[in-house]
Amino acid sequence: WEKALELLNSMQDRGVKPDVISNNAALSACEKAGQWEKALELLNSMEDRGVKPDVISNNSALSACEKGGQWEKALELLNSMQ
Repeated sequence: WEKALELLNSMQDRGVKPDVISNNAALSACEKAGQWEKALELLNSMEDRGVKPDVISNNSALSACEKGGQWEKALELLNSMQ
């Protein structure tokens, strides 16, 4: 997950704008590693960087919360999606 976030940041440093697919790949890496805080941080920063989260983005963040035992955060995310 750390390498995925590093690669995402290096894209920006090299003048390549990460799209929803590259962000989703990083979200998925965070989710698989149980890094729910990083996943939510990344999800929340996507729109600030001009990338609209999609169903996959939200699903990865929800799954990260589930794996981290953060059901309250998952409910907050679900409520914000409605």
